[in-house]
Amino acid sequence: MTRKVETGKVETDICAAPFDADAQAATFREGNPAAGAIVIFMGQVRDENETVTALKLEHYPGFTERSIDAIARSAAERWALNAVRVCHRVGDLAPGETIVFVAAAAAHRRAAFEAADYLMDYLKSEAPFWKQEVTVSGTRWIEPKEQDIKDKTRWR
Repeated sequence: MTRKVETGKVETDICAAPFDADAQAATFREGNPAAGAIVIFMGQVRDENETVTALKLEHYPGFTERSIDAIARSAAERWALNAVRVCHRVGDLAPGETIVFVAAAAAHRRAAFEAADYLMDYLKSEAPFWKQEVTVSGTRWIEPKEQDIKDKTRWR
């Protein structure tokens, strides 16, 4: 299930199925020929110490999409951006799978870098997802780390 929100220069997706982050990057780049800078971040499920077998991401359909769209729109309003794209996975993910794709296009690099950084800080600390890590020894719920919350405060 994919729900896409598109308005002007902001595009967000929540995807239950795996997506090709390289194809997303190529499409974003091709769609923004006037941008002087494009910053792309691709996050993947990490397997710390080879113990993680899966990451389960749950969301509240409708609410999560609106929240991520609001985060992306706030970046587009804060910096002079040509375009913003956020694609976030939900469901069961294996180590190495792409969990999030963030792209910001702007006339100049500083705006693109800062917008992408801002997006990730807010996605890590504010996006309404429930994450459960499955390891060889059991499962545990994952909350935003203290550093994630601290990183977000610099944008206030």
